[in-house]
Amino acid sequence: MSLHAKTALLPDGWARNVRLTLASGQIASVTQSAPPQPGDHRAEIVIPGLPNLHSHAFQRGFSGLTEQRGPSADSFWTWRETMYRFALTLTPEAMQAIAALAYIEMLESGYTRVGEFHYLHHAHDGRPYDNPAEMSERIFAAASETGIALTHLPVFYAHGGFGPQSVGQGQRRFLHGLDAFARLIEASDELARPQDRVGLAPHSLRAATMADITTLASGFANRPLHIHISEQVKEVEDCLAHSGQRPVEYLLSEAPVGPDWCLIHATHLTGAEVQGIAASRAVVGLCPITEANLGDGIFPAQDFLAAGGRIGLGTDSNVEITAAGEVRMLEYSQRLGLRARNVCADHGSTGARLFHAAASGGAQALGAPLPQISTGAPADLVALQDSMMLDMADDRLLDRWIFGRDLGVTDVWANGVHLVQQGRHIARDQIVQTAAKACRALI
Repeated sequence: MSLHAKTALLPDGWARNVRLTLASGQIASVTQSAPPQPGDHRAEIVIPGLPNLHSHAFQRGFSGLTEQRGPSADSFWTWRETMYRFALTLTPEAMQAIAALAYIEMLESGYTRVGEFHYLHHAHDGRPYDNPAEMSERIFAAASETGIALTHLPVFYAHGGFGPQSVGQGQRRFLHGLDAFARLIEASDELARPQDRVGLAPHSLRAATMADITTLASGFANRPLHIHISEQVKEVEDCLAHSGQRPVEYLLSEAPVGPDWCLIHATHLTGAEVQGIAASRAVVGLCPITEANLGDGIFPAQDFLAAGGRIGLGTDSNVEITAAGEVRMLEYSQRLGLRARNVCADHGSTGARLFHAAASGGAQALGAPLPQISTGAPADLVALQDSMMLDMADDRLLDRWIFGRDLGVTDVWANGVHLVQQGRHIARDQIVQTAAKACRALI
């Protein structure tokens, strides 16, 4: 198929009248200053699709249902108990239905790839299914049904806390030994489509010992490796009590952290930890909307970016799925904490700096090609429409999409397939109906 953009964001900047041909899931040609041809799909503004580097898809099923306070103080840890209760109810069919709902919403917002940090592995009583990869199969099925590219990140979870401590009943569906986990990775490799990737995710320093983490890192080298770290103050305190070091400090000193690694949240950092992550060339995976919803704290983005640190963005709990909104929340959290404006900008556009950082960091973390509009790149594209018709062709378009109200997503192509048309995923009605039925049964 062919696509004509009045304005498009190319690797060397904005260009006018760009004609693209798409074939076999890739951009076959890019022609600038070209008139539209009969049969072209016409778009006003076209940008590369963004990677969503951190999702727990099943949590979309209880979005908005944890906003009531009980008799005591509420926190991440009380929210976690609600999450566990919901996780214990999920059937494989419900897992697929809710993941598909999350994935169409991601596509409609401008994401074209998702990193699924997947830890719901076993049956309700904790025993493996007859097919040990049953729940991973459901994630791949949801990605195939919706058309989003997937980096599947099966989670290794073995312990209930530092020490290690025994696990609780709420965690029984998550658990693996090293050998069984290796078989899950192998099964996931067999499920992957050509556009998919398979990595791994030691859940956290609470759920995997350092010996577990280093064994996995050496046994599955050259794959994306993600880990939750330093999200909550209690986690920092518990790690200090266990190891004498803070979580990021401990990880950097004991594990081979490098460019294949993604440190999710990394909220509570010292200056030395900021410099250490930046020097390792690992990506920090930020989920600003979820981090705000859970009261995690504010990541030191200004210092990290100034040190040359790499970031990507994710939707985590999927309480709200919006590509532009995650970028906006990141910048706004910095403004609130520092009482300043345009904190994450270098010189020029805040939106452009964060968009490009999220694109490159997210791609690195997910083992995927850099999102860009160039010949041979994956045909992962997002069309925007400007309701004010201001006819711009510069970075103010990204600023207005992220921080304003006048630009919205109209169309999305993932792997060359026109999945979102006039703002709606082509399979939206059926997927929403199936997910709603599943959630009613669960809730």
